[in-house]
Amino acid sequence: MSLRLGTFNIENLMTRFDFSGWRNQLRQDRVLRLFEVGSKQEYEQLEQARLIAETDDTRQLSALAIADADADILCLQEVDNMPALQAFEYGYLYRMVGNGYLQKFLVEGNDGRGIDVAVLMREETRSGQKIEVLDVRSHAMLTYQDLDLFNDELALTSRPTDKIFKRDCLELDLKIGDKRLSLYVVHFKSMSNSRDNKDGRIGTMALRIAEAKAVRHIIEKRFGTENTGRMNFAICGDMNDYQERVKVIGTRRTGYQFEPVTEEMSALDVFSHDDFAHNVMTRRGVMDRWTLHHARGPEEQHLCQLDYIWLSPALAQHNLAAVPDVIRNGQPFRTVFPPGQEVERYPRIGWDRPKASDHCPVVVEFNLR
Repeated sequence: MSLRLGTFNIENLMTRFDFSGWRNQLRQDRVLRLFEVGSKQEYEQLEQARLIAETDDTRQLSALAIADADADILCLQEVDNMPALQAFEYGYLYRMVGNGYLQKFLVEGNDGRGIDVAVLMREETRSGQKIEVLDVRSHAMLTYQDLDLFNDELALTSRPTDKIFKRDCLELDLKIGDKRLSLYVVHFKSMSNSRDNKDGRIGTMALRIAEAKAVRHIIEKRFGTENTGRMNFAICGDMNDYQERVKVIGTRRTGYQFEPVTEEMSALDVFSHDDFAHNVMTRRGVMDRWTLHHARGPEEQHLCQLDYIWLSPALAQHNLAAVPDVIRNGQPFRTVFPPGQEVERYPRIGWDRPKASDHCPVVVEFNLR
């Protein structure tokens, strides 16, 4: 029985306008800085018009990327709320793919900006198996002290009663045909806002390690530690960390070189160090596992995997030939592709916008046991 499971950080699928740029120029869109704006009311009108026009292009490209992923079940990150998800699915995705994702799930989580994790599902897989949702559980309220995860590193930024998940860990029990699958959808802490101007990734590592440990705890408590490896489960989402990356060296004028680097430490080691779960992206070549291009000027550029589908040991072993697809056609032109990986980008893609997202959808087709 075949299932296509995907994940995609769709980036800021919002239903709200942000007018804070009127008082804080650091939050003002660059195009409005080119014009003299005389009043707050005028600024708000211009910002509304700008964002509406830009959003239409962006969401057409997001829908194109999702259509190409062609997942039966799609895990999403950075969704504002259920009305935003419904409006996007009907207004863009349904019109593009013809048969919609009629099953939608979202629980409001902990993110201060209101961006949540969500799941879209077809009523049947492409092979005609019914997809049923048996239960949905949010773990947004778990605290460090609930799972005895608080430590000295976390004490630098957090309290024992703080919530572990910066968004949520959304758990879904599914029945697909006559098979069962447990799905865990996450969006871990971003690699920014660390203390004392430290490296953003290192400075926030403890928070993501705690999130990964919490996901593992939830799964092991559910199935029993000794039984977990034999179960059908998958962990999907933007985990804001990587175990390896590809350094991009050079400029457009001089040309680029690409250098794979393995990280000494990652929050994702919690999943991989003892084969608790398998990152099936490692079945692709080391230069071809990336889902995001990061750049802080030409001196600091790399390609890395932030978007993951981790399969249980049983599912990974049962599907040794399953290799994920990565949909990169929606990447902006500023993304640097290694040789041989270039793709034809969607119409209207810009240097950095419009784009489908900075992230690439990842989808893997596998058989349930």
